[in-house]
Amino acid sequence: MHYGKARRCRLLLNVLLMMLTVTGYANNNTADMEPRESEPTSPRRGSKSYRQSYGRSVNGTSYFGAGRAARRLTTSRRASTRRDITEKVDAEQLALLVQREWQLSYVTPLYRFRHAQLKSYSRMLREFIVSEKQQQGFVEEAGPAGSGFKVTFSVVEGMAERGSDAETVFIQIQSKSVFARPDEAHKVAWSGWLTCVNADPDFLHTLPEDFVSLPLLCSGGSEALTSLVKAWFQRTFDCCFGRLQLNATVLQWLAALWTNCHPEADIMQLHLQYVVPATPPLNITYALFAQDAWRLWSLAREQHRRRQQEEGEKENRGVGGGGGGGGADDAVDVQEVKRFFEMLEGHLYRHFKTHLSAGTLSQVSTALGTAKCSGRIKIKNKKYLITTLTLLTEMALLKMPI
Repeated sequence: MHYGKARRCRLLLNVLLMMLTVTGYANNNTADMEPRESEPTSPRRGSKSYRQSYGRSVNGTSYFGAGRAARRLTTSRRASTRRDITEKVDAEQLALLVQREWQLSYVTPLYRFRHAQLKSYSRMLREFIVSEKQQQGFVEEAGPAGSGFKVTFSVVEGMAERGSDAETVFIQIQSKSVFARPDEAHKVAWSGWLTCVNADPDFLHTLPEDFVSLPLLCSGGSEALTSLVKAWFQRTFDCCFGRLQLNATVLQWLAALWTNCHPEADIMQLHLQYVVPATPPLNITYALFAQDAWRLWSLAREQHRRRQQEEGEKENRGVGGGGGGGGADDAVDVQEVKRFFEMLEGHLYRHFKTHLSAGTLSQVSTALGTAKCSGRIKIKNKKYLITTLTLLTEMALLKMPI
């Protein structure tokens, strides 16, 4: 009887020790358990360089980006760039970026990435894709000696707005079936580009020398090739990828910035799509003619500027100063964006007695571009490419887990 009691005590003690061990392991690895989209190859999680690229040193202290968790989206931004982007960027390269829908992802800083080695990267990525395809059993797709794929890296010069911005890199993958005729050309199977436009200089200056920040990936093509490209970047540059979804605040910003461009470029119509929580979910599409949208936007800006001026006059009256200004004319303030959408929702309620505030904005569209909450975007006018990419670069940096 005593033997049985002692045995049960030892068994209970072993279970408690196992529970403590598992709990301690889970607590120590919480930082490595953040959800990420599935990838075919896992990065070297134990390596020091992986932890550095992830934004942390060995002891878990951030190497760069200190205090970024407390940051929020900029509350005021330039409405649009005054210069013609075609003066700095090649027209053929620009044509590859616009009039096509892209899936957005954020990218952590790349370790030892060099713009001067793009030719070598083209060869390395092609070899990696061919090897993976052969391992997966798609020998016909890879072609003899890897002839089924061509990979090209190129620099899109002129996209950088600041000296601290890294130049945009465009990647194109072409494929050719093993059964194709010898004279048949390769066809584009996947395209993507890594960019950095008007990134926060304070963040970029904290990066160690061996890191390059190209935080925004725009990809177009099959999910299989997208996963292979991401896996190769992770293995080669110790970086991480994550899907960049656009919340309602970002969509409101894009709608306001595009509407603000109407005097220079006709936006045709402003389309807003809301999802109302119901069973089944209810989609509401709200369309305004360009002139109606512009009138509401102008009124929202006028009211905000007037309120700013009145507040400035009250403050200056107390200190005996001169009149206060409402900021630069080409700057858009977040309060103007909020007021604009309050007016849009009020406009719909007056006519259809529908409260849009009960739903969530899921898509915005004009003649300048279309953006969806899933992180898919199509920029239709190259003149306002920089304005849109500045906002998306900021979003990518804020989404990074560093």
